[in-house]
Parts: sequence; C-alpha cells; structure tokens
Amino acid sequence: MSRRRAHIAMVGVPIVSHVLPGLAVIRELVARGHRVTYANDAVMADRITAAGAAWVPCSSLLPVADNDWPDDPIAAASLFLDDAVRALPRLRAAYDDDPADLYLYDIGAYAARALAEAQGRPLLQLSPTFVGWDGYEEEVAAHLRKLPGADAYRERFARWLADCGATTTDVDSFSGPPARALALIPRAMQPHADRVDADTVTFVGPCFDNSPTQASEWARPAGVDHVLLISLGSAYTRQPEFYRRCLAAFGDLPGWHVVLQIGAHTDPAELGDIPSNVEVHSWVPQRAILAQADAFVTHAGMGGCGEGLTAGLPMIAVPQGAEQFMNADRLVELGVARRIDTGDATPQTLRAALRDLLADPERAARSRALRAAAHAEGGTTRAADLIEAAMPIAEHRAR
Repeated sequence: MSRRRAHIAMVGVPIVSHVLPGLAVIRELVARGHRVTYANDAVMADRITAAGAAWVPCSSLLPVADNDWPDDPIAAASLFLDDAVRALPRLRAAYDDDPADLYLYDIGAYAARALAEAQGRPLLQLSPTFVGWDGYEEEVAAHLRKLPGADAYRERFARWLADCGATTTDVDSFSGPPARALALIPRAMQPHADRVDADTVTFVGPCFDNSPTQASEWARPAGVDHVLLISLGSAYTRQPEFYRRCLAAFGDLPGWHVVLQIGAHTDPAELGDIPSNVEVHSWVPQRAILAQADAFVTHAGMGGCGEGLTAGLPMIAVPQGAEQFMNADRLVELGVARRIDTGDATPQTLRAALRDLLADPERAARSRALRAAAHAEGGTTRAADLIEAAMPIAEHRAR
C-alpha cells in the first residue's frame, strides 16, 4: 500500500441487499489504510463497524423493518426522496467540517450526491443492481414519468435540488446515470449490457470477503451426496406455505442434505415436521454454504444471483418482488435456472426443476463458463483499486 491515507465516505440506505454487496470493499479500503466513514441508519451500525468503518448516524424512515413498500413505483420513489431530504442536514452536520476526499454512495442515497456537489468533492456510485443503458430513458424512464403522481413528485424533487446546494439541478440528470459507477454485479446479469457506457460504468462482479473465517462458517455434513440451499433472502421471507412445499419436495430426498433459511418472521413451528435431512435457520452464511452446495433455490435478488453464478450452481428462481422477476428471467436466458413463480411452486414442480437442471450437461457447461467470467471481473480487489484511482491526484501517490 503506497497511496496516502485518505478519508473515504460511504453513504447508504438501510436495506440489507444494498449494504451487503459493498461491505467487503469497505473492509478492503480500511485494510489498505484509508479512514472510512459510513453514514447509514442505526440498524446497519453493527455490520458497518464490523467491516472496520466508522459509523456515522443518519436515521432513515424507509419501511425496511416490516418490508412495507408501496406497489406504486412513484410512491416508492417518493420514499427515497423523503429520505434524502431528511438525510442531507445530518450529512452536512457530519461532513461539512470533515469533508471526505471521495464520496461513495448507494443508488438510493440522493443526499450523498447533493453533499458532494455542494462541497466540490469527487463522487462514485456503488450499484448493488443493474444500471441504466443507452435507451433506458426511452424504454423505461419515459413510461414512469407518465404515471399518476409523477409530475408532483418531479416538481418536489426540483424544488429540493434548487435549495440543497447541488450543482446538478435538473431532476433527470441528477437521478439518472451517474458520472462514474461501479456495478457490484456480474456483467451477465445486466440487461442490454452491450448498451451500457463502459466509460462511466465498470462491472467488477460480486465483491466478497475472502477471509478464512468466512469460508469456515458452515461445514458440509459428512456422508451426504448433495447439498441444496433454499433462501428467499432478507426481505420476502414470510412464506411458510412455500417452505412447507419445499420440505415436501426435498425432504427425505435420497442423498440430499437441505439447508432452509426462513428469515426472522416465520416460526419453525409453522412448518410442521422437519425431515431428518433438513436443517432450518432464520439466517445462514449463504456464500459459505453455496461454496459447498450443488443447487440453490433463490428469490433471485441480485445478491443471490451473483452468489449463485460465482458458485457455478444450477438455480431454481422463485421471484418475490421488485427486480427479482427480471433477474429470474435473466437466469433462465443464461441457461442456468428454471423460474417457478410462488403460486406454481408445488412439490412436484420444484422437484422436477431440480431433476432437469442436474441432468442437463449444457447447463453445467454454461454454469462453469459464467462462474469463470464472474471471477474474472475482479471483485473486491479491483473495486478497491478503482476507488483509489477515483481520488484526486493530489490526494495520493501513484501505485
């Protein structure tokens, strides 16, 4: 490490699927000697400090505790705008007298961009999901602007931009593609990847903590032929009927050991009798299990998709909300998954999907190729290198 120690600030939102993808990068920056601060809600404080960053309190009103998000996309966007309006004074109180050399920010943390522009500091987005492409404005954004409530939302956003000190005061420019971004996902999961501006976006792939403690968090039971992980992630886990169907599909399946994650809002007693080949947990070290697994039933959140691809596993995608339906379809397009919507997830369809995936030699070859491609994107080390390169030249020496 030859660069000068710098102050790098990360500004995030308290959504687990947005925080986890970048924590290994934060840990790597700390290990390289940088002072890293991380502004987020108290619910994320323990994860942040465990990565070695200094937590900066910035309370949020986003409905993450009960996952009570509105179905209306304009109403959901308004929640993030409300959160930015609330967060900016707190960020100013923390950083006006201690500005960062570089600001990193989540896609939902609008206040970070306003702060960095007001201070004239460089800014780099860390995207935990897919990014915009050439044509996104016409194909997606233009349709959103026609929805009920969109005009009022944009007017309120414009008023905030006029008053918040940002130098970018056009709503579309401010909330649209950033000047520079790192996408913490496999390029294979990006819609229209060939139409993404490579000068502004770099795909670094999933960023993992490769410390020995991470790899030893779960041990494959001796004597089992195959391991299956079932997880609906962190948000859409209140699905006892689905879990019962999984138990009926895979419980007592000869040669298989099943790890079932049910989240914090499902009581194991709701599942009935647990087959002897199944272990049930509210939370599991997912990547450690996937490294030793043979198949994965996933909700197709971007984090799970990336972990499944980098592990080279066949996947049964059971999307629950948001972009997960697009992700599930993309996994199917890549030839490494079957999509089964929750209502169609019977014991019969689940077991048939697993059987078909394992019997498909072309799927196995595609999984190996996608695994190699994801690892080649560089992950944590490359992300940290690019972050250091984004700092002003005056702030560091060449490597």
